[in-house]
Amino acid sequence: MLASQTRDPVFETAVRDQLDRIESALVKAADADSPMVREAAQHVILAGGKRFRPLLVVLASHLGPAAVDADVERAAVVVELTHVASLYHDDVMDEAGLRRGSVSANSRWGNTVAILVGDLLFARASDLVADLGPEFVRLQARTFARLVQGQLAETVGPTPGQDRLRHYLQVVADKTGSLIATSALFGAKLAGATAEQQRTMAEFGEQVGVVFQLSDDIIDITSDETGKTPGTDLREGIPTLPTLLARTSTDPADARLLTLLDSDLSSDADLAEVLGLLRRHRSIDEARAEVRRRAESARLLLDGLPAGPARTSLEELCDSVVSRTV
Repeated sequence: MLASQTRDPVFETAVRDQLDRIESALVKAADADSPMVREAAQHVILAGGKRFRPLLVVLASHLGPAAVDADVERAAVVVELTHVASLYHDDVMDEAGLRRGSVSANSRWGNTVAILVGDLLFARASDLVADLGPEFVRLQARTFARLVQGQLAETVGPTPGQDRLRHYLQVVADKTGSLIATSALFGAKLAGATAEQQRTMAEFGEQVGVVFQLSDDIIDITSDETGKTPGTDLREGIPTLPTLLARTSTDPADARLLTLLDSDLSSDADLAEVLGLLRRHRSIDEARAEVRRRAESARLLLDGLPAGPARTSLEELCDSVVSRTV
């Protein structure tokens, strides 16, 4: 996802080289003595991914002169291993059949193996982060706690009378924004950034992380070119920004849509119908407008950072997150 408009080919080459080394280190970190465990642990990693979190670590590490490449790459592996581990657990809870276009680990090896492989990857991440020092260990632990709290809040759902959209946005901030915030903060710390710059990067990471998930919400409905079947979240009854916005409608013309949103969508015909209705519904435009607004707020946070290719690339990340929903 490295933007191509940095106009600094030396910087872009350096970042891509780091990301290549991180990719190799990720595979190595998921190694195991047992061939079956090795295959299961490397399954999601080898399926590819956007590597958004490692990219943020790397870009933030270029905001100052102090970063040591080996530490940056270790930090990037830590956050991506944590993310990948959470995907194994998510897929078990969601009973997902696909992950990144491939058969999910829980479908291939069963729930028990998928859960244990997730635990293994969490352990590997904890082992690696210890080499970065106690402050990084504490941040990692607190981030993990937020991930779990976000998953619990999503599982339990909003309390009676609680605003569903506000509850959902907090879940997104905890489940997605928190680890992306930590990615940006790890990089800034390793760069030797000031305390204020570190706070800025953490806030930027959280905001752009929320935007990233909200854009995924839109893509789940509007795109036929992702690694999972369109409408997967709809079928599983997972709330998303477009569906929550659609549910606020009082227009009688939306009666069929609202009925379908509250129904069992196991039928392919019903799923296709609700996708068609949502794709034409104003909630998609409202969701896109919210993504643009939040992305611009994240971009404005960067104004106080040192000018240069790292800041430019971070600004362009905001554009790329928005453009993927068009």
